[in-house]
Amino acid sequence: MPHIKDTKIMNYLINIGIIFLTFCATELIAWALHKYIMHGFLWSIHASHHVKDESHFFEWNDLFFLFFAIPSALCIYTGIADGLDFKLYIGIGILIYGIIYFVVHDVFIHQRYPPILRKSNHRYFRALRRAHHAHHKHIGKQDGEAFGLLWVSKKYFEKEA
Repeated sequence: MPHIKDTKIMNYLINIGIIFLTFCATELIAWALHKYIMHGFLWSIHASHHVKDESHFFEWNDLFFLFFAIPSALCIYTGIADGLDFKLYIGIGILIYGIIYFVVHDVFIHQRYPPILRKSNHRYFRALRRAHHAHHKHIGKQDGEAFGLLWVSKKYFEKEA
């Protein structure tokens, strides 16, 4: 018969695993959302991000956070209401991705808020910036590359070697 302590440790590990897998899945979902929805039928909203108007603090594109904030909040709420079940940890995984997305994309790459890591010389950060700038050099709806955020293609790392 398993010890109560062992069961608690196993539950913690499972919950951390759910958070981690959800985080990774959210990067894949964000890639698909960006490529097929934002550069597809919702281009009229996303275009505000590609064609910069520096006079506005917010962009129409900022509304896309709702695609992740609403499911995250619902999962957290229902996960708590259902006795701290797996939905809570799915919601936390999506939330962590959203926070990291905001910090990396809006603060680090686009420097929209107080700049951080502006002079970072780490190879990953340089490759990340290069990939994102390659994405932004395409202004049209159908053109583009590098639709993900955190997963950077090998070719951008090779350019930073």
